[in-house]
Amino acid sequence: MSILDDLVASGRNRLLIGGEWRDASDGAEITVLDPATAEPIASVPSGSVADGLAAVDAASAVAASWAATPPRDRAEILRRAFEALTDRADAFAELIVREMGKAFREARAEVLYAAEFFRWFSGEAVRNLGSISTAPGGDKRIISVHQPVGISLLVTPWNFPAAMATRKIGPAIAAGCTMILKPASDTPLTALAIGALLEEVGVPPGVVNVVPSARSGEVVGAMLDDPRVRKLSFTGSTEVGKVLLERAARHVVNCSMELGGNAPFLVFSDADIDAAVEGAMVAKMRNGGQSCIAANRIYVHAAVAAEFAERFSAAMASTRVGPGMDPSTELGPLINRQAADDIAGLVEATASHGARVTVGGGRPDRPGFFFEPTVLTDVAPDDPILATEIFGPVAPIVTFETEEEAVALANDTLWGLAAYVYTGDLARGLRVAEAIEAGMVGINRGLISDPAAPFGGVKESGLGREGAHEGLMEFLETKYIAATW
Repeated sequence: MSILDDLVASGRNRLLIGGEWRDASDGAEITVLDPATAEPIASVPSGSVADGLAAVDAASAVAASWAATPPRDRAEILRRAFEALTDRADAFAELIVREMGKAFREARAEVLYAAEFFRWFSGEAVRNLGSISTAPGGDKRIISVHQPVGISLLVTPWNFPAAMATRKIGPAIAAGCTMILKPASDTPLTALAIGALLEEVGVPPGVVNVVPSARSGEVVGAMLDDPRVRKLSFTGSTEVGKVLLERAARHVVNCSMELGGNAPFLVFSDADIDAAVEGAMVAKMRNGGQSCIAANRIYVHAAVAAEFAERFSAAMASTRVGPGMDPSTELGPLINRQAADDIAGLVEATASHGARVTVGGGRPDRPGFFFEPTVLTDVAPDDPILATEIFGPVAPIVTFETEEEAVALANDTLWGLAAYVYTGDLARGLRVAEAIEAGMVGINRGLISDPAAPFGGVKESGLGREGAHEGLMEFLETKYIAATW
């Protein structure tokens, strides 16, 4: 039996509030589509404001007892969650393919990556370390401790429905916070399946509540207006993030914001071109380009631009497009029809400005929300596509002449999440990495995500970090205790 069939048969394809699986208070539902066919695969309740506040009630009821749970107990729960999710990697991957569309091999890789956050934070749960020191005057002690920030609202996107959930749930559990997970309405099933898994491995009722809703602004806003909610961890667009920051300011809610990206991919003349092409395929095409750290703007030194474009275009052209469950598929569909329409519009507009489409540029003649792997060359440095988070399998290539020009082009954006640098000169790589305004930079690497590394950006790409020890600290508050003895 598939996870989807099991969720439906057991009634766990509903809201999870206080350990109970329930329908929306007003009966509203979300229809989940398979992006490869545009056909419905399931329905789940669409939570109302009343449901959101009921989840806050449930989280509040057990907040004190959960915060007092020994760190080792929380660590063991997370370790069991890691093992359970790893054991069911294929089944969870199939569920992700069905509701999100990515190729099975990528979906399985996501599940294993998602599980690693449970394993990492099972270790971090026992590393909530404070400090004690002697005041400069010698007559007092300065004691610092870290306590759970409190009820946490976790809002996740559709592009990595498992990993974006566990990257937030893991540290919240480790820190001793109770939480409400509000997943994207395009992909609620994976979040509900994770909620069911956590229930099975011993997370007490009310600690993790899952409330899918198509009325995101209304429901999230109401929960943020509840003074008991003390933490917002949001992954999504900068536009929505700004709205939520304004709403959170009403009660000075602690915020972690992982927002949009516009990652530059720099290829210098001394780079290994084969390695650069391979890295560009990973950085651009992971999840079909539907990633906040996707290589969005590819800048190549003029001396190697023609060679790089030829090899990269060949690699893109050879990418096999199809339904995610087909073992040969490397690129699945986009998430929905609007996404496909937006990508088509971007390509058409860029071509009308003089860019050349060397590969792809259109939609395959098949059901679903597919778009061909696309390479655009002769793109002007000021073309509007370079100021857009593409979120699809489209790669615009721009040339540069000098290192200074490359850095200036890379920094010519409101965002600063990730960047990639390919060069045979390590000194240059480090120099450029430090000069680029981004929270993360890969040098001769196209894949930079790691649960043990601090993930996050600067400028309009967000606030705070996820993963690493910093991820735990996002769910803790520092308390200073003055003592004399």
